[in-house]
Amino acid sequence: MRNFVFKGLSGLLLAMASQVQAAPSAADINASLDLREHWIGLTRDIVFPAQWMPDSHDFYYRKTVAGGYDFVMENAETGQTRPAFDKAIVAQGLTAALGKTVTPLQLPIKHFSLSDGRIDFDIDYAPWHCSLKVAQCEAGSWPGRPSGFGVVRDLRFPADNHLRAAPNGQLSAMVEGHNLVLVDKDGNKRILSQDGSAGNFYDPESIAWSPDSKHIVLYRVRPGYARFVTRVLSSPTDQLQPKVVKQLYPKPGDAIDIEQPVLFEVATGKETVIDNALFPNPYQLTDLRWRKDGNTFAFRYNQRGFQTARVIEVSAATGKARAVVNETAKTFIYQDREFGHDVGGLGKEFIWLSERDGWAHLYLYDGRTGKVKNRITNGDWPVREVVKVDDAKRQIWFAASGMHQGEDPYFVHYYRVDFDGSNLTELTKAPANHHLAFSDDMRYYVDVYSRVDLPNIAELHKADGSLVRTIAKGDISKLLAAGFQFPEPFVAKGRDGKTDIYGLIVKPLNFDPNKRYPVIENIYAGPHDSFVPKDFWPFGYHSGGDKVIGMQSLANLGFIVVQIDGMGTANRSKAFQDVAWKNLGDSGFPDRILWHKAAAKKYPWYDIAKGVGIYGGSAGGQSTLSALVFHPEFYSVGVAYAGCYDNRMDKISWNEQWMGWPVDDSYQKASAVEHAANLKGNVLIVFGEQDSNVDPSSSLQLVNALIKAGKDFDLLEVPGGEHSAGRSTGPTRYAWRRQFDFFLNHLKGEATPDWNKH
Repeated sequence: MRNFVFKGLSGLLLAMASQVQAAPSAADINASLDLREHWIGLTRDIVFPAQWMPDSHDFYYRKTVAGGYDFVMENAETGQTRPAFDKAIVAQGLTAALGKTVTPLQLPIKHFSLSDGRIDFDIDYAPWHCSLKVAQCEAGSWPGRPSGFGVVRDLRFPADNHLRAAPNGQLSAMVEGHNLVLVDKDGNKRILSQDGSAGNFYDPESIAWSPDSKHIVLYRVRPGYARFVTRVLSSPTDQLQPKVVKQLYPKPGDAIDIEQPVLFEVATGKETVIDNALFPNPYQLTDLRWRKDGNTFAFRYNQRGFQTARVIEVSAATGKARAVVNETAKTFIYQDREFGHDVGGLGKEFIWLSERDGWAHLYLYDGRTGKVKNRITNGDWPVREVVKVDDAKRQIWFAASGMHQGEDPYFVHYYRVDFDGSNLTELTKAPANHHLAFSDDMRYYVDVYSRVDLPNIAELHKADGSLVRTIAKGDISKLLAAGFQFPEPFVAKGRDGKTDIYGLIVKPLNFDPNKRYPVIENIYAGPHDSFVPKDFWPFGYHSGGDKVIGMQSLANLGFIVVQIDGMGTANRSKAFQDVAWKNLGDSGFPDRILWHKAAAKKYPWYDIAKGVGIYGGSAGGQSTLSALVFHPEFYSVGVAYAGCYDNRMDKISWNEQWMGWPVDDSYQKASAVEHAANLKGNVLIVFGEQDSNVDPSSSLQLVNALIKAGKDFDLLEVPGGEHSAGRSTGPTRYAWRRQFDFFLNHLKGEATPDWNKH
């Protein structure tokens, strides 16, 4: 940064004047844009969460080394290490497949699995796999017929209709002409159903044989409404003229596929349509499977609206259904965190995760009576994940947060407990955020833990928690020498005056406590998780809320940049998350505003007098507009990426989970489009032309509403850009520079370079 002192002033003014920070130059802004690339290679031995080879005591992991990343295979008993795979072969294969140079130290591989001489991983959320023996890589595909967000099958594509053999190998089943057909070893066919049609067809992908080969159950499907979002690809890479792209895209309120379980007795052909009295109006039926004895099968039912969930058991002999588990909620049941386990696969006992007492906890059910035998976990803290259930030992390994008084309640720790709730044993002691990976036999686990101010430490432990050895401790000495500073956690009370609200503060590297800095909030308030970083790694891209490096890049231009988890987000109590119910426009702003005011009261350099800036992507883009139209007295400048500004325009799955069904006036009340005339500040809207997550028309409908309201705004549409355009893919540098300029212009009132002259 450049500083100067006014000259030629009177002695009195000179005495009163302090150094004034000059507007950032092109070099200053470019330095901020380059920060990630300049710093990301300065760590050593940062180990990321490990994985285990199946039925083995070998585990593998990625770690930072000079120039990039290494991939290591290590044996738990001997400690011997070797390369997890030949990076050079994979790099050659990817170079050929992607049409651009990929080096061994810069493989675009984060989460991966190894098996059968190949490596599987994702690139930009798309599946890829490479051979580990020859330089050959190719994009993968998800198996089976695709569907729109899991609720409307895409009938433009055929189902996976291969012959599905009975356990005894005598017969196979398939669907032909929309009906269920049996095929014997000689290829002779017998039609079991007669009532299948294009409008009520049997789904071959759902065929499930009973273990004794006497019965088959599958879904008969009444197709839902096939809504397609049509996008124009304006600038294709393979031709001059535009192309049209159509995507199956169910939206809130649309008719969805209705799945009806139908049971067939193989010997007689008897067909039993299961009475749906216990599962009316399903959003989804999942986990259809037979019990080991073949006497019953079971499936999970989530009612549309997400306020009722059941585990349904059906008798093979009678076709009668009963509820093993019955869960209801006045607000929502969080489907993505749902967990159920049939103990021994026998239907006699069932483990279920419920928030019925206000916290996510595990319960043991009597599978025959449908009543709770006992609670397994209990307390004012949530179970975050069930890792392993050992039916023989009657033990559960799980992750939870919030048990440690005086510790950040979001830090994840791991525990073991018996089915009856006794012998609760903590496996992780360090006050940090933990990621555990267990060997298949549960004899060992790798614990990778960190905090925003503690680089990753990787340890190998035995099942009893005893330390075998430290695998690696992250070395950030070079990063610190370059000027990296840890973000500062800050806690303030929320809207109820009682609940602690947690956030982070990032300051400029040349921070001067005697100056005042305008404040920008990096927001992601999606109810499905919490988003303030708890792990150390600061170099992630702007997705689900910007990461520390992005916040630092912006702060270096003369801002304080913060991130906050307000009410309405997950991983605390149910009441904490319930704030979002039919209320996504809230985005936790009453808590966020109080947090900002508390920080301003404590720190004289925290300047919110002229309004707070805000930016975010996806749900964070929606929240950015909500800040500007619902709280214009507090938030004055925003940059919104890929937002859904009216939840009726977005995907059915995410929005009905939080806004409910049927669609009612809560959708309209939360809509930034409906309230666009309330905009008083400045906004830059950024979106990708080919966004397959949020309908791009959502951004353009906001633009239309702002135009009709006579409001000024800035707009950046990225040709060919996906949902992450400008954040983690596409012209990220360009989008960030536009974002930086926007805040400098409108929050600091500073002129920025004429980039067309550079």
